[in-house]
Amino acid sequence: MKDKIRDFIAEATYTDPGIIKDDTLIFEEGIFDSMALLNLITFLESEFGVVAEDTDLQEENFGSVQRIADYLERKRALVS
Repeated sequence: MKDKIRDFIAEATYTDPGIIKDDTLIFEEGIFDSMALLNLITFLESEFGVVAEDTDLQEENFGSVQRIADYLERKRALVS
């Protein structure tokens, strides 16, 4: 899951995936911006079958690869 997220971020931002670690703060490091976040949400919804609510759109959920993976796990647990 993390590799897919990392690859998407790298491709969307023309960034070397090797510099995006699990805990890299993608917004603070300037890798991602709000427009890229919208593309990420669309990717997560199609790839992992989750639906992001407006209340989910917080840096705690999308600030790094690890946070995104944790968010997906929480969303999947709610569906199960």
